Amino acid sequence: MLNDPMVLILMYFVLPVWLIAGFADWLCHRATHIESTTGAKESLIHLLMFAEVGIPLLAAMFLEIDALIIAVMMIAFLIHEATAIWDVRYATTARTVTPIEQHVHSFLEMIPLMGLVGVVSLHWGQFLALFGFGPESARFELAWKQQQLPVAYIAAVMTTILLFELLPYLEEFFRGLRTNAGRLVPPKARRSKAGETTMR
Repeated sequence: MLNDPMVLILMYFVLPVWLIAGFADWLCHRATHIESTTGAKESLIHLLMFAEVGIPLLAAMFLEIDALIIAVMMIAFLIHEATAIWDVRYATTARTVTPIEQHVHSFLEMIPLMGLVGVVSLHWGQFLALFGFGPESARFELAWKQQQLPVAYIAAVMTTILLFELLPYLEEFFRGLRTNAGRLVPPKARRSKAGETTMR
């Protein structure tokens, strides 16, 4: 399985590009002074989206892919898209969402879809079985992968996620709280409506 071109594409192209886009998004937030514009509330939304993509990612890395995991991935993708709309709607109350950040968002929205399509293509029988089609019976079990990913790869991915995704977004959240005396929503965001993007 680890020699399958689609698996290699997911491991060494799709996931790295996704992680790079996540860090680039954090840089965009920092450049537009998120701590004093939309504050910790937007950062909390970002952490929510982090969890929404993190659960399917961990499942794909450690568990056997069956109908249950595919269903979880599909539901998580839809929830993530809805949260992304909420995020941008709130962000535009007080923060400039630049063209660069919008382009980064396009990666953050479409790369999970690419990952999902890749996983489905590798487990087509279980995908069909989820909807009652094909020769396979749908499996709804949680089981560790029979062929685990290389330990070095898992360590590299987890370290990258910790250093360039989780810690930066936690820093962003606490920076927002510190700047606004513990309030989630800064005064600037309270005064505006969605779409009324303003320059700081």
